[in-house]
Amino acid sequence: MFNVVLFEPEIPPNTGNIIRLCANTGAHLHLIHPLGFDMNEKSLRRAGLDYIDQSIIHHYENYQDYVEQQGIARLYAISTKGTKHYSECHFKNGDSFIFGPETRGLPKDILGKFDIDNILRIPMLKDSRSLNLSNSVSIVVYEAWRQNGFHL
Repeated sequence: MFNVVLFEPEIPPNTGNIIRLCANTGAHLHLIHPLGFDMNEKSLRRAGLDYIDQSIIHHYENYQDYVEQQGIARLYAISTKGTKHYSECHFKNGDSFIFGPETRGLPKDILGKFDIDNILRIPMLKDSRSLNLSNSVSIVVYEAWRQNGFHL
């Protein structure tokens, strides 16, 4: 089982899609507040379908609250600022992946707390800025799950 950590997500359908992804892969979802929406938002519920009730979702007041409750062992930051590709890692059951908000990514003060080898990037063409958040989460979760033989 893997952990998807969303730091201050802003777009409800992205989070809904990620809820659905987590329900279908056995990943736990951790939401770090403030959120840019209400969890009852219609577009979030539409994207998440009935998987919202099947998902394990944890809420945290802020990043420090998350760290105090979950720790940072085997936590990977996914960022365009990373130099190591996500596919270069050997993921283990229980690993966690933190993603930043859609419009700005993870802030420098949080990225600065990570070892350079734990800041991973998804390769893109040279002049590309970023991928959609739910697509990025899918790429990383499925690679980690694949590496573990699709076992939970």
